[in-house]
Amino acid sequence: QPVESGGGSVQSGGSLRLSCKVSAYAADSYFVAWFRQVAGEEREGVAAIRPDDKILYSESVDGRFIISRDSAKSTIDLQMDSLKAEDSATYYCAAAIRLRWPQALSQTEYSYWGQGTPVNVAS
Repeated sequence: QPVESGGGSVQSGGSLRLSCKVSAYAADSYFVAWFRQVAGEEREGVAAIRPDDKILYSESVDGRFIISRDSAKSTIDLQMDSLKAEDSATYYCAAAIRLRWPQALSQTEYSYWGQGTPVNVAS
């Protein structure tokens, strides 16, 4: 099960870095994505990375967020810059052994989910 860390509070325009520990074994073999959810709304996929490090971003974060793999630490990190109030949400890390890449930002493609970490951006 993935484990997230790094959430917190920040002012608008600031940065945060989230980290997801996927597995101590064969972490590089997983498809991993970051999702976010505001209470009462649909869970939104924001970034995904596959084992060959091809990356997919949602339009809402493209150019501001960067997803990356740290193989030495077995983590998938999400660097979030130029944060806006509308980025406030609980952020979840999800992993899958296989999926349909064009649907990599769809929550239905993922079997393993973390507990979530809150991000609050004050305007």
